[in-house]
Amino acid sequence: MTAHEQTRDVPYTADDMFSLVAAIDRYPDFLPWCSGARIRRREREGDKEILLADLIVSYKVFREQFTSRVTLNPGERLIDVGYVQGPFSYLHNKWQFEALPAGGSRIHFFIDFEFRSNTLQKMMNAMFAKAFAKMMQAFVDRADELYGRSRGATSFEPGNPVTTAE
Repeated sequence: MTAHEQTRDVPYTADDMFSLVAAIDRYPDFLPWCSGARIRRREREGDKEILLADLIVSYKVFREQFTSRVTLNPGERLIDVGYVQGPFSYLHNKWQFEALPAGGSRIHFFIDFEFRSNTLQKMMNAMFAKAFAKMMQAFVDRADELYGRSRGATSFEPGNPVTTAE
């Protein structure tokens, strides 16, 4: 079992960050180790959108595809991801985006997973903290590209730039 939580303040709106993370089909453009992404199905459930999404993750000789059920809840700025199929025994992750009073937003991210393969699990356990930090930074860098550092960032003071717990 590998579980990790991170909270990070960014100078971008909660709605912008929600949109960035919700754009799963764009992940191969910027996310390390993501070599493919596809939205198989989109459905509406009230004010939520439910996606069935495939991601292909490649690292050295490993290449794995997995399918997730992604619930996008823009009203609560919440993205909840449940595992459907692939190399995991289980996978759950959640993104929550909170507007900050002084501007910008706070990202709350949680992930918990376990690979079926002991080899993959041991490899991931050894490098997970570093890989996770790199992936979170990739989202922040992408926000910099899309939204520009100047937009809403002039008076931004990160009150909680990075905190993690495992």
